[in-house]
Amino acid sequence: MVKLDQATPGAPGKTTGLRRDVGLIGLMWASVGSIIGSGWLYGAQKAVVMAGPAAIISWLIGTVAIVLLALVHAELGGMFPVAGGTARYPHYAFGGFAGMSFGWFSWLQAATVAPIEVEAMIGYAGHWQFAKGFQDADGTLTTSGLIVALVLMAVFVAVNFLGVRVLAHTNSAATWWKIAVPLATIFIIAIGNFHPHNFTAHGFAPFGAKGVLGAISSSGIIFALLGFEQAIQLAGESRNPKRDLPRATLGSVAIGATIYVLLQVVFIGALPLSSFAHGWAKLDFPGISGPWAGLATLVGLGWLSVILYIDAVISPGGTGLIYTTATSRVSYGLAKNGYAPKLFEQTDARGVPWFGLIISFVTGAVCFLPFPSWQELVGFITSASVLMYAGAPLAYGVFADRLPERERPYRLPAGKVLSPLSFVVANLIIYWAGWDTLWRLGVAIVLGYLLLGGYAYYATRKGLPDAPRMNFRAAQWLPVYLLGMGLISWQGGFGGQAHIALWWDMLIVAAFSVGIYYWAKASAAGPEEIERSIEEVVVTDAPAH
Repeated sequence: MVKLDQATPGAPGKTTGLRRDVGLIGLMWASVGSIIGSGWLYGAQKAVVMAGPAAIISWLIGTVAIVLLALVHAELGGMFPVAGGTARYPHYAFGGFAGMSFGWFSWLQAATVAPIEVEAMIGYAGHWQFAKGFQDADGTLTTSGLIVALVLMAVFVAVNFLGVRVLAHTNSAATWWKIAVPLATIFIIAIGNFHPHNFTAHGFAPFGAKGVLGAISSSGIIFALLGFEQAIQLAGESRNPKRDLPRATLGSVAIGATIYVLLQVVFIGALPLSSFAHGWAKLDFPGISGPWAGLATLVGLGWLSVILYIDAVISPGGTGLIYTTATSRVSYGLAKNGYAPKLFEQTDARGVPWFGLIISFVTGAVCFLPFPSWQELVGFITSASVLMYAGAPLAYGVFADRLPERERPYRLPAGKVLSPLSFVVANLIIYWAGWDTLWRLGVAIVLGYLLLGGYAYYATRKGLPDAPRMNFRAAQWLPVYLLGMGLISWQGGFGGQAHIALWWDMLIVAAFSVGIYYWAKASAAGPEEIERSIEEVVVTDAPAH
């Protein structure tokens, strides 16, 4: 039997339930709205610079990886329709220590996406005269730019305070625009501006396999495809989560991936030869700081460039809006699991986790200081995101063994094969991000252990009723996993010491991943302990009245 939170209206500081106001379209559009954000404005240009025309292959590999992870999440989302789901699955399977770790990875990813989208909005706005002073030449925000960035973050938070129903309607309207503009751009630019010889002018894959694989993480491809989990984070506010979550998750990936692959093909085909006369690594043309708008102007479609500059506000804005929502829901889930103060669990009269929203604004403000531009954050967030996703295949393997009879509205086909495969793929993406990104991620992980671990220790010492059971035995594999991935990256050829040759490094990552997968499954909590964790912390919030 699952406990229900009794939902009663109240003011900030009073606990109420999350409102179940979101249907299938709202869930799917939450995910699609997250996928189609600043990634479409920059992804095609960044990828072709790193991989040449073979960037198309990079997108296809990235799509396969995301589909594998989305399939696993689709089953888990149907089994456990709870707010902030990605932060909870490892908790059920491996206890408190693993749950705290993956919960931090999830929060870290969600909290830093909105600032990235704000950076993208300000970067594209530099085309307009009034915004030219918002950034220095290196992308660092000026004083006026910082003020604008804080105002935009405040707008994201304010819309979220209006409640999930208003958010869903706002995001749905924005998402229709966000889908229509890229599709129109694809067809309008391709007509009369498509040159097949561009794909072979300097060779299809001028930077080889390393360029193709490196582009997946470092150019923004995985970052662009991220977002399918937003439907899962809103599971606690879905009207029919068991039916709608799998459909929304898989449907959003299909829509987003199709648009991105077509964008890459058209971007390469539409460029004039003069723009990459010195090779793809030196791609350059007027307006390249806003790649699609600059290309539209270059091919004589000035009116389209105006629409694209407007879209450069709407698309990232919509994504930033929904990730602000996700941040508060993940912190809500962390509080439910006992890893964060109960203040994060409190909701206002509209069912909004108000304190989590305030902290998401503060976090965004901090991010504007050390990370001055869009590109500097992308690799970092890609790694944090995929590290968060990697917990789902591990949890899936445990639930398949320990809870075989539990209801599953959607069942992953060939799950015993696809689950470990998705874990291997997730770790390859992390590895391809490069050592320069991963050591920084390591610092952020240590910070998370200090914050959440410190609170867990405090709660245990004080004997608080929701103090988490850390269960280090069930998570004995986790320190080896994190340190092992760091060591392989440090010794590998993607920004590391290059002591491990290409292909051998990926074979090592794959073998290491399989070993961790089966070790984690063998050491996981038993069925009774998993059911007790679910009984204690799986919360299906009743609708507020």
